[in-house]
Amino acid sequence: MLTQEKKTFTDEPVRLNKFLSDAGYCSRREADRLIGAGRVTVDGQTAAVGEKIFPSQIVCVDGRAVECESERVLLSFHKPRGVVCTTDTTWGDTTIYDLIDYPKRVFSAGRLDKDSEGLLLMTNDGDLVNKIMRAANYHEKEYLVSVDREIRSDFLQNLSEGVYLKELNVRTRPCSVFPVDKRRFRIILTQGLNRQIRRMCGVFGYRVTRLIRLRVMNVELGDLKPGAYRPLTTEETAALLKQVSR
Repeated sequence: MLTQEKKTFTDEPVRLNKFLSDAGYCSRREADRLIGAGRVTVDGQTAAVGEKIFPSQIVCVDGRAVECESERVLLSFHKPRGVVCTTDTTWGDTTIYDLIDYPKRVFSAGRLDKDSEGLLLMTNDGDLVNKIMRAANYHEKEYLVSVDREIRSDFLQNLSEGVYLKELNVRTRPCSVFPVDKRRFRIILTQGLNRQIRRMCGVFGYRVTRLIRLRVMNVELGDLKPGAYRPLTTEETAALLKQVSR
């Protein structure tokens, strides 16, 4: 079943970044970047970061009007290896937006680096993206990891206890780790630091040779083929919305 729900938008003033997020144009963080770069106008005037507007005002990005979407879209997408999660085509990379031919503008709830593959949730609901990505919510993401040499039991134990990442000056949260075979394991994280799993493995001298995200919260990659997407089912959406509302 297609997962498209009516969203309601208030007539009260809202922050401009929230308006762009609710409109399904981009995340709030990206909206602030666009506003700061002078690419957003409100009623013909260059907007300021933190500005509040009424939904009836005319908002444009790069001269093109942005209108609020009336329906929520939620997709499960299998990002292939070698594809980037950005709209920046400076380096000639294939982006996820080159692969997703969807009639409405959608963007990803979180990212996978270029060398990683697997499940991305795509939506036009910026508030939902913020709730999914908020580290304080401890939402689970599960990965299948292949490394370049045989796995030692103490390696998995060390990963599960949390790892200090010097380059980020942070210790990762304790996590669940399960062996699969001699060179593969599954790991469940509740945070999303930059290249976290690769950095964690690197601390112990292991190099990740393949990284696949299998699950985000209650949504599983399943047998979805690389480059393909599907709408979330009604049941998946209800369970996901219940988790982010806690």
